[in-house]
Amino acid sequence: MTMSGPFSIATARDRFPALRQDQVFMDNAGGSQVLGNVIDSVSYYLSHNNVQLGATYRVGQISNASYENGYKAAAVYVNADVSEIVLGGSTTQNFMNLASSLQFPAGSEIILSKIEHETNVKPWVYMARKLGLEIKWWVSEKPELKLTPENLKPLLSEKTKFVACTHVSNILGTIQDVKTLADTVHSVGALFCVDGVSFAPHRQIDVKAFGVDFYAFSWYKVYGPHIALLYASQEAQKHMQSLAHYFNPTATLADKIGFAASNYEITQSIPLIVEYLGGSNPRPVFAAIAEHEAKLQKILLDFLTSRPDITVHGSTSSNPDTRVPTISFTVEGVNSKELVEKVDNESNFGMRWGHFYSKRLCDEVLGLGPEAVARVSLVHYNSEEEVKGLIEVLKKVLP
Repeated sequence: MTMSGPFSIATARDRFPALRQDQVFMDNAGGSQVLGNVIDSVSYYLSHNNVQLGATYRVGQISNASYENGYKAAAVYVNADVSEIVLGGSTTQNFMNLASSLQFPAGSEIILSKIEHETNVKPWVYMARKLGLEIKWWVSEKPELKLTPENLKPLLSEKTKFVACTHVSNILGTIQDVKTLADTVHSVGALFCVDGVSFAPHRQIDVKAFGVDFYAFSWYKVYGPHIALLYASQEAQKHMQSLAHYFNPTATLADKIGFAASNYEITQSIPLIVEYLGGSNPRPVFAAIAEHEAKLQKILLDFLTSRPDITVHGSTSSNPDTRVPTISFTVEGVNSKELVEKVDNESNFGMRWGHFYSKRLCDEVLGLGPEAVARVSLVHYNSEEEVKGLIEVLKKVLP
């Protein structure tokens, strides 16, 4: 069943078994809930088709086909060729595998943003040490902390070989214009890598339209189980050294860095996630999601910005073209950890506190303490009533 036609919050919520319990999930940037038919398909696969890939007997052929269909659906979802994607345990693992594979001359320069989840920093720091590369840090100004060609260009040179940044910060929620950034990076012949983890649950991914060389996100934040996708264009793969066994093929990205194949039972479930999000025509679904999420974030942002003691980190606009409903804030004189614990004690609203692995951003750019921010991260299955309910709880626990 595809989520098609006019958006219905009731229809969307009915697809997620976890939403039937007495818990309001507002920590979706850490991991979304899973579609019911995806859960069922994983159970069915493990009960009926769980055999090693490559067998020619009947069940083996079923397993082979379901695995291949998972890869095909994942490739279609991001508008890539199957040879350009790999499915791995997490985005961190996929980036570490990529970092181990990429080859650049010693003395080359790479540029890393300081508004990143550490997933999009540590692998490239490792790569720089391994290959003898120089790191340049890309920092933008508060309050919106937007990454732009204007604050990138001064860092670029003929030595620049690789640039990495986030599509959406998991703290700030701001959408970066990756197409314009990609054009800027390519103007000096460098490769551009984008972490799409916090973008993927909210908007359509089209790696060709984005113009990126590498793109990654995690399906467990896009209504599926714990697996992640990495895209690398065929041209970008020329800069990679295969990490595969010497006797195995090396033609595709999965051949090069997809060690021992992807998780079978999760890979075969991906077509169901893609179908839910519109299948071969996801544009109407994501337009409806954006419209609904804009209402959610406006309600919360209007409340937060009405209080002079609250600072929203990132854009305070509710425009769905410029931000997603991942909203982080601090309250003057109130510890973020203590605030969230008060919400926990007073209600069933599940939000979080912390740096969420964007520690360089929280420490070095925002200048926050060890408890960092309180974060509310919403997706399309959250309702306006839930957001209004959280606001009432915040009014109760705030000074």
